[in-house]
Amino acid sequence: MRQLRPIDLAREHGLSAQAVRNYEDMGILPHTGRTPTGYRVYTPLHAQALRTFIALIPSHGHHVATSIMRAVNAGSPEEALRLIDESHAQLLDDRRTLTAVENALRDLAPTPPEHGHTHIGPLARRLGIRPATLRKWEHAGLIRPGRDPRTGYRVYAPADVRDAQLAHQLRRGGYLLEQIAPLLEQVRTAGGVEPLEAALAGWHDRLSARGLAMLAGAAALHAYLSEIAG
Repeated sequence: MRQLRPIDLAREHGLSAQAVRNYEDMGILPHTGRTPTGYRVYTPLHAQALRTFIALIPSHGHHVATSIMRAVNAGSPEEALRLIDESHAQLLDDRRTLTAVENALRDLAPTPPEHGHTHIGPLARRLGIRPATLRKWEHAGLIRPGRDPRTGYRVYAPADVRDAQLAHQLRRGGYLLEQIAPLLEQVRTAGGVEPLEAALAGWHDRLSARGLAMLAGAAALHAYLSEIAG
């Protein structure tokens, strides 16, 4: 079998020879033989393992890609497939989350300017929920109403009403409070609904890129497993 040096594997991916040696030590590459003087000798199988690892990173991340390669090299392809299944499930969940956000934004009713500031009772009636539900959402960090300095009552500004409406739509879609909180934080960070709507196209593109990268990673892994089977 043709013998390769660490630098031969490294050059293909713009890596250092030390990085290749580190990948072997981490279990990303299968163990290799040594020359009588102690130098590592790699083969085309190691080159394919490195290609596979590099192909897995864009869709699964460095940590999961490392775990996948370790499992394969340890003779546990079922564990590697389980990790891949988890990444696919996460991608599907992210797609569902995006759909829920888009649906919630589409169904979001505009806040009339003259009724921008309101209190807990009127807002609860407007949404068809109990005031206790709004307090629960506040405790979970979904909405952040201010307080009237004279009475101490909660005062919901237009942004708070928007957040409550989004939370209501997402809850109706079956999302948990801990899932909704980061989405609403994105709305606040974006500066409102309109900037977030503009960012949804980018979100779609990133999910599509992950899906395509998963296909590329799967093809590389299939080639590696076939080479191992020999």
